[in-house]
Amino acid sequence: MENTRMYADSLTAVPSPAPLPTDEPTTSAPTPTAAAPTAAAPTAAAPASSRRRLLWHLGEMAVAMVAGMLLLGPLWELAGTALGVGDALARPEVAALVMATNMTVGMTVGMRYRAHRWHAVGEMAAAMYVPFLLLLVPFWAGLIDADALLLGGHLLMIPAMVLVALRHRHEASAPVRRHRVVAALAHHWPAGLALLLTVDMWVDPSVLSPWTMLVLPGGYLLIGVARRTLDGRGVLATQLAGLAIWVALTLVAVMAGGRTAAWLVAFGWLAHAGWDLAHRNGRVVPRGYAEFCVVLDVALAAVMVLAILTTDA
Repeated sequence: MENTRMYADSLTAVPSPAPLPTDEPTTSAPTPTAAAPTAAAPTAAAPASSRRRLLWHLGEMAVAMVAGMLLLGPLWELAGTALGVGDALARPEVAALVMATNMTVGMTVGMRYRAHRWHAVGEMAAAMYVPFLLLLVPFWAGLIDADALLLGGHLLMIPAMVLVALRHRHEASAPVRRHRVVAALAHHWPAGLALLLTVDMWVDPSVLSPWTMLVLPGGYLLIGVARRTLDGRGVLATQLAGLAIWVALTLVAVMAGGRTAAWLVAFGWLAHAGWDLAHRNGRVVPRGYAEFCVVLDVALAAVMVLAILTTDA
């Protein structure tokens, strides 16, 4: 017993003694055949995991493409107006290529952030452009119209993207060093998405309808019901109180009309940003949703104030 304790406490590996000869058969370790079902489990789960990664990658590409269009579309309009080439940019074939460029820029940023290699990015960019380029010939020949050009290009783009994603689905990620600022911005992507959604509104600011304020408390109630987070003490009462406040503000704005209503709507959206900040703890809605709403509410309120100040009384 003392020797056993000495070996157990020692850091030196002690070889196991050879088995003593005996007439009884010794119990052997499980054969590879018995372990086969255990080893087959990861193999069976691998295709499902691969499909989930593929679908997630395609979903990210779609979001990045939409973000590129939302962000760069207004910039093209401003540049076209400033340079006097707005009519040229409005031509269907030019508009299609501009749209492909916007989607490619967003897709490139997204893929590089996810550490995809440049040749994969190049092939995905080709999937953006080639469908439109192929349809330019029948468009110029008068066989299809502008709507068919845009719709057909988007429809052909989907299988092209899938083929590229399938081609590179097993490819190792490229080494990418991300700046801490880039990592912080990516971590707070809901706020960035909210800013993207308001870019076009800064070009042509306007005041939203008073009825849009009902969306503000309604979203919290719907998400709370879906997440089952309204059961806490006082949570439901707080959300209903918020609903009553914004319903009352909406009705006052509708009855007031004119610039008074415009100021009330702008104030309602700005005040809801404080409501969002109070819900960043994630108890009722996800933290990302609260961050998204904070930025969206402040940006929309600022746009509406700008529209009020630049409109004659």
